[in-house]
Amino acid sequence: MTGAAAAADGLDVLVVGGGPVGLFTAALLDGAGVRVAVLERRTGPSEHSKGATVHPRTLEVLSVLRAHDGAGLGDVLAARGRPAPATHFALLPALLDYSTLPTRYPYVLMVPQACTERLLLEHLRDRGVPVHYGQRVEQVLQDRDGIRARVDRTMHTARYLVGADGTHSLVRRQARIDFPGTEPSLVAFVADVQLADPPPQALHHWNDRSGTLSVLPLPSGLHRLYGAEPRDTRLSPAHVRSRQRGELTEQQLRSAMHRIIGTDFALRKTVWRSQVTDTTRTAVRLRAGRIFLAGDAVHAHFPAGGQGLNVGLQDAANLAWKLAAECVGRATPDILSGPASYHAERHPVAESLAHNTLAQTALMYSFTPAGAALRALVSDLVGHDPGTAQRLTGWISGLGVHYPAPLGAHPMAGRRLPEPELLDRLRPGHFLLAHRADAAPPPVSAELTAATTPLLIASTSRSFGAHAALVRPDGHVAHAWDQVPDGPAIHAAMGCWTPGFHHHGERRP
Repeated sequence: MTGAAAAADGLDVLVVGGGPVGLFTAALLDGAGVRVAVLERRTGPSEHSKGATVHPRTLEVLSVLRAHDGAGLGDVLAARGRPAPATHFALLPALLDYSTLPTRYPYVLMVPQACTERLLLEHLRDRGVPVHYGQRVEQVLQDRDGIRARVDRTMHTARYLVGADGTHSLVRRQARIDFPGTEPSLVAFVADVQLADPPPQALHHWNDRSGTLSVLPLPSGLHRLYGAEPRDTRLSPAHVRSRQRGELTEQQLRSAMHRIIGTDFALRKTVWRSQVTDTTRTAVRLRAGRIFLAGDAVHAHFPAGGQGLNVGLQDAANLAWKLAAECVGRATPDILSGPASYHAERHPVAESLAHNTLAQTALMYSFTPAGAALRALVSDLVGHDPGTAQRLTGWISGLGVHYPAPLGAHPMAGRRLPEPELLDRLRPGHFLLAHRADAAPPPVSAELTAATTPLLIASTSRSFGAHAALVRPDGHVAHAWDQVPDGPAIHAAMGCWTPGFHHHGERRP
């Protein structure tokens, strides 16, 4: 630290990590009027894609941000990907049907993670938000006044810091946040390749003697491969780490494909390849003072169903509006450290992610007759029991995530607003008072519609489960009413989330 120069940052928030989660966090903070910058240790945007699957809820939260022509970024990304109306759970034959989900995006979008990253980077550059590459943060310090992040001999300062710097997060270690979990027991391969003779459609092959191989078409003309053989499972942690240190060659990939399914589909070229494990960990805290964690800094797991990227982007949607409110003095105790805090709402989601990915690895990689029987049993439940299919679809799509609500609250409280027309009206950092257009509108005072108040008003001709609802910036319902709420009720609802209002509809002194 001695001799380090101080950067004149003047920032509210410094985001460490320039992947999709860090960029999205910065974009939402910027949209809410927060001064933010991003530090990324890589020398430029990623050319490779760990994740290639985007689920409906992620496309919804991306659309809070708008392109130059007014289109939501979810729509922009959807136009660059390949939609699929169904997806798998644990490579089971019975697929999860997305086609009837209550969303504008009733599909799984196959799109390389690098494409998602570029879209968010373009948005930030258009907005003039600094994204600094080649900046490896080496130390993070905090006190009652702010944080300091050291890069080489320069100390960057801000009021708060978000660590979106991956599973090996330096920010997490510096904040002394434990990252417990389970050790790895398997190694699977993943690759993006050019195939001269690909299967006619997405393929998920599973055999208890030879292993599993998935072949998924990407919009770029490439195919995503992932799979494993029985010999890649039931390994010791030391063996897994030794395997990971070695390079996966193209010839090894070809040979594995032949052993698993009898062909390499005339593989022409490997663009990217890697090995992944089932190491599963969850950070015990998502906040330590002025430091927050998001994305893979919070959760490590086997990449089943592309959930990591999606949960990370949804972490950002939950965190950004609360951190923005804290930056401008609008955060209530519930948001800061109570039942609606970032940790209270997203930590259970991280734990659920760990549990369902571990369950999927058991179903995918138990290459035994017993494993085959278990797969047949669960697949039958998915295919014939609507309740099971609906529960799994809610988990994977992200549409089933809801946050706890107080006792006696309206049934919609804490749930995602299902009406796409209303979700289109959301903007970073703003609440939305939504109401049905076929009845009297709520009596909204001039105080609530003032430019200094983060509240937007919208109506819809479609039913959405209530007469009126106060919707949070992340699209979840804060309060709902079955009749037209009066002025004091609206003020009281806003007062739970934004300081300055009480039940008489007057400003607190």
